[in-house]
Amino acid sequence: MSSSDRRTFLITGAAVALSGCGFTPVYAPGGSAEGLRGSISIDDPRDAAGFALVRQLESRLGLPQNPQYTLSATISLAEDELGITPDQEITRFNLRGTVRFALVDNATGQTVLRDAVSSFTSYSATGTPFATQTAEADARDRLMIILADQLVARLLATSPDWRQ
Repeated sequence: MSSSDRRTFLITGAAVALSGCGFTPVYAPGGSAEGLRGSISIDDPRDAAGFALVRQLESRLGLPQNPQYTLSATISLAEDELGITPDQEITRFNLRGTVRFALVDNATGQTVLRDAVSSFTSYSATGTPFATQTAEADARDRLMIILADQLVARLLATSPDWRQ
């Protein structure tokens, strides 16, 4: 059996196995993401990190048209010093972030999901103070994108449990 035939056989076998176990892609018709776009309003952000998080969440979830749910999020950021030169100068930082969130059903006022996502990113501090501040802001924006994507993935994965 040639390698392309083997790949075709394995892919076909995997597709049959997944369809047999009830697997449905999230974005497929009837998937857990169906009808979720535009149904979640997000609390107003309080700072730059919050604005970056909300921007990414709205790009993934859509702007609320007729929101059935409200998402509130609390962002915690911490910085770790990583690279230290022999002269005791810090050249690299890790930026760790956690977003604790709650999803409330607007019709009942009940919290249907409460969870948290965490990640980190790094930036270099080897340039001028302005370059370091710019690198830190970029790292914060990248971290908010990562956290928003994780949050959306969590919403999609758990939506069969809390959607009406």
